[in-house]
Amino acid sequence: MSAVLNYEPFVVSPRRGPPRLSPIQEEVLALKKERNAVILAHNYQVEAIQDVADFVGDSLGLSYRAQAVKSDVILFCGVHFMAETAKIVNPQRTVLLPDRNAGCSLSDSCPADRLAAYKRENPGLYVVAYINCSAGVKALSDVICTSGNAVKIVSRVPDDREILFVPDQNLGQWVSKKANRRMRLWPGSCYAHVQFTVEAIEKVRARFPEAPVVAHPECVQTVRDLADEVCSTELMIKFSREHPASHIIVVTESGMLHRLRREVPEKSFIAGPTDSCACNDCRFMKLNTIEKVRDALKTLLPAIEVPEPTRSAALLPIQRMLDWSK
Repeated sequence: MSAVLNYEPFVVSPRRGPPRLSPIQEEVLALKKERNAVILAHNYQVEAIQDVADFVGDSLGLSYRAQAVKSDVILFCGVHFMAETAKIVNPQRTVLLPDRNAGCSLSDSCPADRLAAYKRENPGLYVVAYINCSAGVKALSDVICTSGNAVKIVSRVPDDREILFVPDQNLGQWVSKKANRRMRLWPGSCYAHVQFTVEAIEKVRARFPEAPVVAHPECVQTVRDLADEVCSTELMIKFSREHPASHIIVVTESGMLHRLRREVPEKSFIAGPTDSCACNDCRFMKLNTIEKVRDALKTLLPAIEVPEPTRSAALLPIQRMLDWSK
């Protein structure tokens, strides 16, 4: 018997009114004004951070926001590669990450030196890199994509070029099918998303038979196949607004439920469970806390730096993505 039966489903009920800020959140807002800072937060951040952020979104939306920033300081509440991306498009600004150890298992699965070696052994490949990768990998790529625009980006690659998709094989598999484009797939995955299983999702769906299942494309194929909709976190907002159901099962990192609750306050959201827990947290995303946000604004540390040769090389495929996504 699966351990998930011992857990009650994690349900985020409809939100009633604006959030009440704590003293430390008020302190963060005061420091943000003092530092002329902007706070960008990924959908997977904890609620206390999302509620003080200027912008909350997915990787594509935050990339546009980072590019347009006019503030002196960018405090990026996410993981390391996201803060690097903000620094790549804003070399003149101070970019902070609340916890320098907020890494990413998916990014770690594709070290830049291994990709460089693979390209030398397989010349002529067109490298499409999911944004969940290091600055070094971006610098070796032809174009970047996010889960929200990956199909569109891959469809823009010339037909006569063979594509290497890095680093997420699950997203790559989904994109390959949607774009009807064969690609070589790097053998990487998000440790959090691959923990979702068909058995766990079917059990929670049995508890909420009228609730549709919306899943992130980083999930394994068997989970994607049972979902009513597979899409990026940003498109989960659109799906939830438009679907008539009052309850929706969300198969991605649990922080997304806070964003959904704020954006679609009239509905209830059920976290997609794993075989061992009622919801799924990314341990790297959760390294960031509201206390660390405050401390980063006080000390202007940890600051993210990207060596100039890497930065300028990585900027080209990022800009290509932003241009192709318009």
